[in-house]
Amino acid sequence: MRLNKPAVALATATLMTLAACGGGTSTGKDPGNPATGKIEGGAAGSGKDPEAAAPAAIPDGAQEGGTLTVTTVNVPSTLDPTQAYYTDSTAILSDLVTRSLTQYTYRDGEMVLIPDMATDLGRPNEDNTEWTFTLRDGLKYEDGADVKAEDVAYAIKRSFAIEELPDGPTYQTTFFLDGDKYKGPFQDKGEYAGVVVDGNDITIKMRRPFTDMDYYASFPAFTAIPEAKDDPATYGKHPLATGPYKFADYKPGSSLTLVKNENWDPDTDPGRIQMVDGWQFKFGQDSAKLENVIINDTGSAQTSLTYDNISASGYRAISDDADRLVTGTSPCTYMWYLDMTKITDLKVRQAIGYAYPYRAAWKAGGEIEGVTRVPGTSILPPGTAGRKDYDPLGIGGVDTDAAKAKELLAEAGEENYEIKFFFASDDALSVAAKDQIVKGLEAGGFKATPIASTLETIRTDRTDYDADINVRSSGWCSDWPSGGSWFPAQWAAELVGLEGMPNPANFKEADMTAEQDRILDELTPEEATVAWGEFDETMQTKYYPAVVTGYSGSALIHGSKVGGMENDNVRGMPTFAQMFITG
Repeated sequence: MRLNKPAVALATATLMTLAACGGGTSTGKDPGNPATGKIEGGAAGSGKDPEAAAPAAIPDGAQEGGTLTVTTVNVPSTLDPTQAYYTDSTAILSDLVTRSLTQYTYRDGEMVLIPDMATDLGRPNEDNTEWTFTLRDGLKYEDGADVKAEDVAYAIKRSFAIEELPDGPTYQTTFFLDGDKYKGPFQDKGEYAGVVVDGNDITIKMRRPFTDMDYYASFPAFTAIPEAKDDPATYGKHPLATGPYKFADYKPGSSLTLVKNENWDPDTDPGRIQMVDGWQFKFGQDSAKLENVIINDTGSAQTSLTYDNISASGYRAISDDADRLVTGTSPCTYMWYLDMTKITDLKVRQAIGYAYPYRAAWKAGGEIEGVTRVPGTSILPPGTAGRKDYDPLGIGGVDTDAAKAKELLAEAGEENYEIKFFFASDDALSVAAKDQIVKGLEAGGFKATPIASTLETIRTDRTDYDADINVRSSGWCSDWPSGGSWFPAQWAAELVGLEGMPNPANFKEADMTAEQDRILDELTPEEATVAWGEFDETMQTKYYPAVVTGYSGSALIHGSKVGGMENDNVRGMPTFAQMFITG
């Protein structure tokens, strides 16, 4: 899952320790096999409760009515369910607007996978090459029409339309039947054999075993979309609601107003409540101003919140009012993806890792080392099953070595090598971090060429194959708690060339492709867990396609009358689905 922070080094504050990152509230329990059974503790989002019953309990102290206001510096690039893959767009849609086959709910410090539109978490066949989900009775769209199994099947087919609807998750191209051939309902007009409907049953067929389908089914792409109501060019401006809230007004890049969906039935939903009258999202806001308003907690600020992590100064200002500070972990890694088709020399790529000014960039971007940003070495964040603790450059993910960078550039005959990357020119923290990165690169013997973008456009700018850049600053969060949600999704050769650049480093080494295929096709889930950790280490030590710029977490603030706001440790977002206004 893509991080909601799109810029060079926006603040990603979290009150966490390295040992807890990615693990939510650490229980010390063995997470077991995350592909089967009900699990307690362990990696973020690994817990499951296939028997969760509707309706969801109303929290103590929750009052009906009022509007919750969410202000953020970020700007969702899309709210189309098929394309939603950033942590903010998935949280807004999944928690409030569009239901999926399965969903996550917050329980005692952890996010737990439970049924949603389906009656359970899905039923795989013996070798995990078919999964069947049964749709609940009583599901309706915001217009009162019944949700049909055929609508879910159409949404699944729609997820293959990567050319028309780029940037969404792409596991279907790797795992689903004919996923390497089928192009979606807009290009391939005939039937798709990979999805079969029988009454309320929806069976998804695979071309290779897929043990994690129940996790994947929680994404907005696995909602219901009636084919007759779909226009891929406009559907994201008003997706039909199946959840407790519906779009009332959406101005892309600026704001989103949600109001109650009268046709949502709580007796069909084990994970969401509908206590407030509506939600007002304000995007692209001034981060410093919005933070100060919420900290001051007067008037409408009392019912406001943000999913931007708090700054160092803000953290100090609100530290005496801990009830309004929500902290926790998120299974995310920030990276500088190095375009392998442009930066072809390993020594140059490693030199970038030595030259990157970790501490200076973090500080300029509002980070507090060890509190809001934790140094990282591996691609997989701590808390991920099978993760190996290795250090490809021997710098602990934090110690810049300009002399070593210059030495490697000299050995490669690439002195003054030019690095081009986007930054958000309309965000002060991004600009400040960019300035430090330029200084660090130049001290390491590079020519640094930052290219101005904006908070609204940077997500799509950097996925343009024709963009004149050779480094992409972004990151990745676990889609589910294993390496299987990392490398097939971002480091598979078959993804190179797809719309939306799902492989940001253009990584396509033949030996690593063969190893991915071996893990996916030949290994048991238990064996694959270990193999993905080894894959991580081999990829970074042999090829070094990414500079790990740290692990992420959450430190979010809200007004004094906001209730039910906890940390969603799967996304690093607020738990919108359970929130309310207090008295």
